[in-house]
Amino acid sequence: MTPTATTAEHTDRGLPLLAVLMSAILVTVTASDMVNLMLPTIGADFGASEAELAWVVTGFLLMFSVGIPLYGRVSDRVGLRRLFAFALLTYAVGSLICAVAPSLLVLVTGRIVTGVGAAAIPVLSIIAVTRLLPAERHGVGIGVVSAGAGVGTAAGPAVGGGVGEWLGWPALFWIMLVLSLLLLPAVLRVLPDESPAGAGPLDLPGGALLGLGAGLVLFGMTRAQVAGFGSALSWGSLVVALVALALFGWRTVRVAQPFVPPALFGNRGYRTGLLVAFLAMTVNLGGLVFVPLLLVEVNGLTPGQGALVMIPAGVVVALLSPSIGRLASRATPRPPVLAGLALIGLSALWLSTFTGGSSVIPAGVGILGLSIGFMLVMTTIIGAAAAELPAEQAGVGLGILQGAQFLGAGTGPAVFGVLASARQEGGGDAVNPFYPGDEGAAYSDVFLSMAAVVVLTLLVATRLRPRAA
Repeated sequence: MTPTATTAEHTDRGLPLLAVLMSAILVTVTASDMVNLMLPTIGADFGASEAELAWVVTGFLLMFSVGIPLYGRVSDRVGLRRLFAFALLTYAVGSLICAVAPSLLVLVTGRIVTGVGAAAIPVLSIIAVTRLLPAERHGVGIGVVSAGAGVGTAAGPAVGGGVGEWLGWPALFWIMLVLSLLLLPAVLRVLPDESPAGAGPLDLPGGALLGLGAGLVLFGMTRAQVAGFGSALSWGSLVVALVALALFGWRTVRVAQPFVPPALFGNRGYRTGLLVAFLAMTVNLGGLVFVPLLLVEVNGLTPGQGALVMIPAGVVVALLSPSIGRLASRATPRPPVLAGLALIGLSALWLSTFTGGSSVIPAGVGILGLSIGFMLVMTTIIGAAAAELPAEQAGVGLGILQGAQFLGAGTGPAVFGVLASARQEGGGDAVNPFYPGDEGAAYSDVFLSMAAVVVLTLLVATRLRPRAA
């Protein structure tokens, strides 16, 4: 099919396209967290230390954070069908390596390869929606695709813990291998073989600096979760990341065709959306990590049971995603973003106040509110960016937007984890005077700090344009 395909043809493929894209993003996002609960078993099998085991997660996440903006930029020059096929094949190869890994080194290598493939799926899915569906269906499409990511994030620990405990951790990777190979012919069928309009040389040094900076930021945050920000490896990585990003900025304004067009950051709405996406994801992922920990330590659940509490929120968000997308596409950006942030903030306050008892229901209600609010925020921001950015900036712009979101996912658990550790060591009552529990005061304070971050994010979000461009 040529780039001049008709709107009718695009409309006809809408439902199969969304089904395939949502399935692909669900599979790959689930893979990012599915091994977390099985790390002790993997460590026992390979005789690995906790620091060595961390690379099973870190290796995947590093490739994910580096790859997202790169794939976004390359999509302006290479067709979506080819990129998607490459991503799924790479993901399948990495899953195979993990499934048969005889040592921890081979397992980490496989996770790095799967990360290279998985990084393409979120950003390419959003780009596919904006290119292949009519404009009036962009909101619904982005909502459906984003729901796949939300469900995958919530389901990852539960799937990993349940299947891994039942069939063993290699079964997780065999399942992902089969699913990725089943998706490949479907992707080849629904995505057109068309070439994008991008032309000119690709600024590889600029892309390398951006990828290096993003990767080192995530690595530094990941190490902070283990050893705190006082660790030389943590703060050293963050310092080098800042240097790399500064060099990236210097190069961007000095080369003729930079990796990221400077005009992209001249768009106030886009700049604001980047910061809102980062801060909102910081709180959202912090909640997804600390609610199961609260349920294990305060309510006495097993890790698998704690993860299962997250599933209802994922299911509700998946059911609501078309309506959320439709609402986000019809409204101007500022009101739904502010409403979503308000829901996130109220949910964080709820968690800070009512999760000290023996019941798990308050935790489930809180995580449901966090998930719905976050879906409303991100669907609106992504849709507004896709509508406002010129065609030549859309790929890299959406890639950087999702990269900022993913860096927030790495930052939230690290920052809130350091706070939780400090509060647990210091002891004392919760700052929130309405928290009734004798245990879990540290968790109450963590959720209260999340609410404070949301207040900051609300102030930032007021700079969004009152109406779409």
